[in-house]
Amino acid sequence: MQDREVPEAGAEARELPSRFLPAAKYRDLPEPRTFRQIFGASIILTATAIGSGEFVLWPYITSQVGLVLMWTAVLGFFMQYILNMEIERYTLATGETAVTGFTRIWPPLGVLITVIAIIPNLWPGWATGAATIVTYVAGAGSPVPIAIVAMVAIGAALTLSKVVYKTVERVEMVLVGGIAVFLVVALFVGTGLSDWAAFGASFAHVGQLPPMEEVGGIAALLGAIAFAGAGGGNNLVQSNWARDKQMGMGQYMPRVTSPFTGQEAAAAGTGHMFLDSDENRRRWKGWWKVANVEQFGTFFLLGCGTLVIMSVLAYATVFGVPLPEDDFDFIRAQGEIFGQRFGGWFQTAFWMAGAIALFSTQLGIMDWVSRLTADTVKVTFFRGSTKVTESRIYFAVIWVMIVAGSAILLSGTEEPLALILISSSAGGVVMFLYSMLLIFTNRRFLPRSIRLGGWRMVMMCVAVVFYGYFSIALLVDQF
Repeated sequence: MQDREVPEAGAEARELPSRFLPAAKYRDLPEPRTFRQIFGASIILTATAIGSGEFVLWPYITSQVGLVLMWTAVLGFFMQYILNMEIERYTLATGETAVTGFTRIWPPLGVLITVIAIIPNLWPGWATGAATIVTYVAGAGSPVPIAIVAMVAIGAALTLSKVVYKTVERVEMVLVGGIAVFLVVALFVGTGLSDWAAFGASFAHVGQLPPMEEVGGIAALLGAIAFAGAGGGNNLVQSNWARDKQMGMGQYMPRVTSPFTGQEAAAAGTGHMFLDSDENRRRWKGWWKVANVEQFGTFFLLGCGTLVIMSVLAYATVFGVPLPEDDFDFIRAQGEIFGQRFGGWFQTAFWMAGAIALFSTQLGIMDWVSRLTADTVKVTFFRGSTKVTESRIYFAVIWVMIVAGSAILLSGTEEPLALILISSSAGGVVMFLYSMLLIFTNRRFLPRSIRLGGWRMVMMCVAVVFYGYFSIALLVDQF
């Protein structure tokens, strides 16, 4: 499996565009690995999804209008599964991230997508949300110092990790496991058959939208749809996690390591191509199958199941109940109603699950924003530098986010739902843009036998229309 400047005779070749980035060399696709070996490749994405749309935005909307919009949540989740697999398709085939593929089209595209994805996530809404819930459990305290300490703790843990991906994956698995235990208990303790009957009946409203003012405005609805799943630029970093998991051609790529405890690699993340031969097609089928199974089970089933259970819990407790003016107090109200109905232990368990969910999201967001930035900056501006490595850029961004987030909180902007809505609604616009770019890269850059087509192509076009409609509605509403 040596690098080859030209393909072997008799094998069909497809070349990545090399006008703006170096040409890809040819290597054979590695042998596919088992589900057990790649399990966890989507767990970080799932963890960030649980703490945004699943625990906050969709229960909030449910508390306002009931379950009538659940069809958009399930559809949004399924479309994100399709999007994630197209992001992963490009990385499995080339070892590059999807954003590097966009850079091959035109360098400003990668930078633009990265900037649009980063700016909303400087607002530390998830750390603030976790800290706010901790004050509910404690009965007193200020969320700001708790949120700042949490972000610093995340930064320190990542900085001292030998291989960052392994640390993030292990931590998120523990956190998601704890949330899953709560969900199983809540399913039986906090909901009844009538609540699930209402959930089933909600699909009679497919295609219908309630008045925007009832769900908090178009920004709230776009944010919820975008974050029915991970949302925004977060999905793009499935490329980076698959690469660091060494899936497909990602096995040949450098990984993000600590500049203090790991072995740094200076090479930029430009990838390779495999020849469209019988052996490589066989290997591709194995990789594509196991990657789809892992993503569908870990992201779609676990993530969508969490969203549905949390929304039905909100419907069973606070739908139709007048809530205080503080826009995050519906979570406090949920917990208090749980306490009245099932005892103080369930109230505490609900709040602790929420704090864990939001903390896991803040960890995932700090990781993915830093990965996205580091990959784009290294590939676009510092490909030949041995001093400016992807790892060093990654850790610089981590600490810039901590400082910027702390400054925002200390300035007095600390309402968690407002911060999350800023991030999520902007994320929907980003998804509209990169859905179109993925169609282009996965149709034009990849070998014919593995390129995007069929029903997945139809679903990608649906995603463009879906996110485009709500993004344009948001812009019209704002301007």
